[in-house]
Amino acid sequence: MGRSSQSALPVNARQSLEKLVATRRGADVFEPELPTVSRFHAMTDFTTLPGYQEVKIQRSAAETLGIDNPFFRTHSVRAGATTVIDGATYDNFSSYDYLGLNGHPSVGIAAKGAIDDYGTSSSASRVVAGERPVHQELEAKLAAHYGQEACAVFVSGHATNVSTIGALMGPRDLILHDQLAHNSIIMGATMSRAERRSFAHNDIASLEQLLVSLRPQFKRVLIVVEGLYSMDGDVPDLAALIALKHRHGAWLMVDDAHGLGVLGHDGAGLFEHADIDPRSVDIWMGTLSKTLSSCGGYIAGCAALIEFLKCTSGGFVYSVGLPPAMAAAASAALDALHAEPERVARLRENGALFCQVAREHNLDIGTTTGLAVIPVIVYDSLVAVVLSQKMFERGVNVQPIIHPAVPERTSRLRFFITSEHTAEQIRRTVAIVAEELAAVGDSRAILKRLK
Repeated sequence: MGRSSQSALPVNARQSLEKLVATRRGADVFEPELPTVSRFHAMTDFTTLPGYQEVKIQRSAAETLGIDNPFFRTHSVRAGATTVIDGATYDNFSSYDYLGLNGHPSVGIAAKGAIDDYGTSSSASRVVAGERPVHQELEAKLAAHYGQEACAVFVSGHATNVSTIGALMGPRDLILHDQLAHNSIIMGATMSRAERRSFAHNDIASLEQLLVSLRPQFKRVLIVVEGLYSMDGDVPDLAALIALKHRHGAWLMVDDAHGLGVLGHDGAGLFEHADIDPRSVDIWMGTLSKTLSSCGGYIAGCAALIEFLKCTSGGFVYSVGLPPAMAAAASAALDALHAEPERVARLRENGALFCQVAREHNLDIGTTTGLAVIPVIVYDSLVAVVLSQKMFERGVNVQPIIHPAVPERTSRLRFFITSEHTAEQIRRTVAIVAEELAAVGDSRAILKRLK
């Protein structure tokens, strides 16, 4: 939000936003002027944490502006193409259930059967508590899916990236990642203590410049990209990345969390979308919580890689094994993905329809491929939050994505499209977006109405 917008705010809201800006710049705006010892004791209060201060300032400003919190809403049913919140039914575009497999009969039967056989928990890490057949079955299926020798399944998708990258790389190594890489990739790189550099989003030339200038200085190099970027819905040039990693002696890791079930004619993922042998990629990462309607993450690769991770990766060795029901559910969902390609076809049709109608309404959908993740870019965080609320009031559940998750001038509503959405839902939703966006205007118009 620009300074010109802040000047139109009510005094209390303007003060809150000024504090928010100061906090983001690193100023501890609430630190009391106290003697040294008293100041140290004051810093044991969790409310003095800068991140907490920022949250409170944001909420204070939102309350002043009459904006509801769009996050943490309670859904009283399985959230699919529709959901129920506070007793009302909404068209839902905030779910990763891309193929509608959450609730698929075979998935539920598999999960319930695993509970009957093994209980609700693995009760310890797999190193300590031993294996369950459902873990081995899921890992074998995922390895085969990616044409790899082996696979390791982790209890958390986020921890999969953190602990894998943290285990593989060290202080003498270099990690190069797309500038829009997921937080888990950044955290893993930080934990590894390797040198970390980002390259411009999907810019192969930028990546190659880094490799040319930096590669000779490091022992091992890891290039990390995503298969389908969760904010923009676009994909990398996999063939060019593979050529680069061969030319410069690097590993290539693809986080295909949002790609599985979405990319490629049959939803196999980025490798099918690019028509490339998946064995050309060194490390395939994915999550079980999107298309596979479960929870956790996985790494697929050569046998040596997986053996190393199962013996050294903290997220595997020191964390409880994936609950048997979650492993069984993911395994059944993967079977359903392979057996029912018509779900992928419906997803592609729905994404294409959303993009078509959005362009007819002159909405900015950025660089999306139209496959599952489609942003409507509104450029301003305040506009995005207000527009999300207006959509909710019109019966559509869609979340705003604002700074610092994305740059301020790219704030957006992010729509997750599934195979279960209807053409009527899509057309109605896009029409509402266009109508409400025109009514909301820009941030200055919003603030002017508050006077």
